[in-house]
Amino acid sequence: MKKVIYSEQAPPAIGPYSQAILAGNTLYVSGQIALDIAPLNDVAAETKKVLENLGHILAAAEMNYENVVKASIFLKNMDDFATVNEVYGSFFTTNPPARETVQVAKLPRDVNVEISVIAVK
Repeated sequence: MKKVIYSEQAPPAIGPYSQAILAGNTLYVSGQIALDIAPLNDVAAETKKVLENLGHILAAAEMNYENVVKASIFLKNMDDFATVNEVYGSFFTTNPPARETVQVAKLPRDVNVEISVIAVK
């Protein structure tokens, strides 16, 4: 059984997908971007907003950052890794999840960072 999870506090999906899907006790959160801030010239602010959006979606599933077991970070420029890592670390202060960080050629809406997570109750 799967259940669509949606938070009005996070930006709506920009395509044919759900913000998140709860399957059993596992939550799969689609990649989030900072649609709701502009201009996109401050990677720290953009990363903070992305993580806040993820938090809203987690809360809609009655979870929080401590439930996250896996994160995937996609960067437009790997030179932003240290900045993104610092902001990310402020949200995952104890027992951080497994993760990967990769540089990609382009992200939706020309953002600098996109993050998706998997969480478990």
